[in-house]
Amino acid sequence: MKIFFAFIALLLTTQIYASNAPEKEFELWKIALKPQMTAEGASPELADEIIASLSYIPRVVELDRRQPEGTMTHEEYLTRVIPEWKVKKAREQYKAHKELLAVAEQDTGVKARFIVALWGKESNFGSITGKYHVPSALATLAFDGRRAKFFTKELMAATKIIAEGHIGIDEMKGSWAGAMGHCQFMPSSFLRYAKDANGDGKKNIWGDKQDIFASMGNFLAESGWKKEQTWGRQVKLTKPFDNYQIGKKHKKSLANWQADGVRRSDMSDLPMVDLEAYMIAPGGEKGRVYLVYKNFDVLMRWNRSHYFATGVGYLADRIGYPRVQ
Repeated sequence: MKIFFAFIALLLTTQIYASNAPEKEFELWKIALKPQMTAEGASPELADEIIASLSYIPRVVELDRRQPEGTMTHEEYLTRVIPEWKVKKAREQYKAHKELLAVAEQDTGVKARFIVALWGKESNFGSITGKYHVPSALATLAFDGRRAKFFTKELMAATKIIAEGHIGIDEMKGSWAGAMGHCQFMPSSFLRYAKDANGDGKKNIWGDKQDIFASMGNFLAESGWKKEQTWGRQVKLTKPFDNYQIGKKHKKSLANWQADGVRRSDMSDLPMVDLEAYMIAPGGEKGRVYLVYKNFDVLMRWNRSHYFATGVGYLADRIGYPRVQ
């Protein structure tokens, strides 16, 4: 019996040690980050502070490993993710921040309704930005090893952001995967696209709407946004679905699509402009069908999902806009 209880005690001790092992190994692992951090512009003292702030977050690893496959249909996505209350709120936010949005539109060439739509989709107009300590989340994922190279790069980008004085170590909050602020930029995207629009020396995507709107617009502008165009449009087909070729490889002029029996959603003719488009059908044969333009591809650079890009376009259109091609 004594041997049995000794075995149980040993087993429990082993389990407790195993459960604590990642944290202990993490504490040793993170010390080796200092040379990389100083190479990103952090002083030795700042690097020590950042390293001291890093904690292992088991929940982050759990979320990374069990990311679910999307099961919503495209129609469900549009109605659930962009319900009427969000459309109403987007219109309210558009009006409330009209002056700041106008400046961002003028500076970037991206119409304000698209900036507001992205803001609504990414962070529900800043109300859902994530509460995780971004450096710790990134360090946890880098240590975990599944995508170590990617998350180490993002951790070093976060270090550079802190070293440049844009945000304090403890204030750098975001999603479990490291997406930050109202824009939900990963640190590398922040370094490339974030803007100090108000000239205060900081690129504040966590709380300054002037910087937030300018940064979102700048991402799209730098990614090739065509300011004279919209993103695409929902269309109706006058021939059976199987008569049409779907996908980016099958671009044609709007005149050719018109000749093939494609019409606007209200069955009027397509715009008479020299513009190429391709057809997508995120919901399949029985779902909504779209002709999409260059700006759709730019939205796909933000998030490589037809659901996401059509959702942004849908919300932007619902905000309201003058009739454009």
